[in-house]
Amino acid sequence: MREKVDILIKNGLVVDGTGIPGYKANVAIIGERIHSISAKKEFQAEHIIDVNGKVVAPGFIDCHTHDDRVLLDEPDMKCKVTQGVTTVVAGNCGISLAPFDPEGEWELPIPLPLLGRRDQYRFPYFGDFVRAFKMSPPSINAAFLCGHNTLRAEAMKGEIDRAADLKEIAQMREKLRDAMKNGAIGLSSGLMYPAGFAAPTREISCLAADVGKLGGVYATHLRDEAEDLLGSVEEAAEIGREGDLPVILSHHKVTGRSNWGATKLSLKKIEKLAKRQKIYLDVYPYAASATALMPDRLSIAEKILIVSSDSHPEKVGQYLRDIAFDWGVSEIMAAERLLPAQAIYFAMDEADVRRVLGHSRAMIGSDGIPGTETPHPRLWGTFPRVLGHYSRELGLFNLETAVYKMTGLTAQVFGFKDRGVLREGAIADITVFNPETVIDCANFEKPIQMSSGIIHVLVRGQIVFEDSALTSSRPGRLVQREAV
Repeated sequence: MREKVDILIKNGLVVDGTGIPGYKANVAIIGERIHSISAKKEFQAEHIIDVNGKVVAPGFIDCHTHDDRVLLDEPDMKCKVTQGVTTVVAGNCGISLAPFDPEGEWELPIPLPLLGRRDQYRFPYFGDFVRAFKMSPPSINAAFLCGHNTLRAEAMKGEIDRAADLKEIAQMREKLRDAMKNGAIGLSSGLMYPAGFAAPTREISCLAADVGKLGGVYATHLRDEAEDLLGSVEEAAEIGREGDLPVILSHHKVTGRSNWGATKLSLKKIEKLAKRQKIYLDVYPYAASATALMPDRLSIAEKILIVSSDSHPEKVGQYLRDIAFDWGVSEIMAAERLLPAQAIYFAMDEADVRRVLGHSRAMIGSDGIPGTETPHPRLWGTFPRVLGHYSRELGLFNLETAVYKMTGLTAQVFGFKDRGVLREGAIADITVFNPETVIDCANFEKPIQMSSGIIHVLVRGQIVFEDSALTSSRPGRLVQREAV
């Protein structure tokens, strides 16, 4: 008699997330785990999914997101599920929704408004946020970093244009250690932003040392991604060495035409550093970034597209130079009028993007920012774009390497046990896609569009996406780090 299983995915090409060549096999699932991967074994299954000609891969892990709030507010996570993403890492760039006590009337410093209004920062302790997440689980899994900018803004009551004093650092350390004990996987920083820029290296190192002792990671939006890119990489590495913890360089890139090509030097530096410490990077497959509109940083971009503006919502979807012309003012003055606002900065070179994407230590992260009507298309298209455009069309790397960059490598770096790979006993987070048709459909003109070629998505053995439609399943769970 054939053994009974819950789900059988048959006749697929298994690309297991390790980088080895794909092979034909059937994947049998019992409960939330993979029971068998075999071309020969036969099973009796309650649910059979025939995926002939399709790739069966580990669920993609989006290692760089700002999904803290949307996980609570929109638990179907359509923008991620439809890309094949089964796990996200939130709390990047120094911004986390918790821990933050909203007492006082001081204005939220940039970049905290990227996650929401002041009243949406309603979790004084990280454990409060985790409980809210668990009470209403989303369709996908999530892991969370604790943001230095959030810690700093609260401790300093918005007075962020200086170094923190000993009392303020002590408060940050207390909140950070509490966050780590309640499920956070590490510390993130955004030293380019006003909330973090005045923080000296020693302030970050002090916090990172606590995280290192608790087995966490340090992810950083570098202090400078332009003229001082190399110095900023060195600063991040120094923090990692002093704290004895892995370092992840967020959305590694170089901005500003005069700096294009500098990734040749930064990647060489990273390779040298990697010989004596754990250092990695994430990257999104686009030559444009998106973040808060900052009038003092307009010069880095060739053009700037406004994607949100609280003061002038009618200007959303227009370019800053056109708005300035219409108003008869300078671009700086126009930007100041639009605040608070978000924008897409066209400031990168495609050659740099490809160089970073192809690096052996580069993971894939969308850096998508939910909550606007005209988001950067990376929010909806990152992972199919890597598979379809950069792997299949351009041949930047083969299919197995592409999958590895968004699964196995990411799980290894972040210490996610039993995820990111297809093997017997692993968690059944699985994405099935058509390797011949998978592609992103979102673009800068129409950024909210489902990708093509994603067929099935399973999270913990439950189907959350099938035949181009979401299901009602909400099996997502908190993912924690197993220090490696």
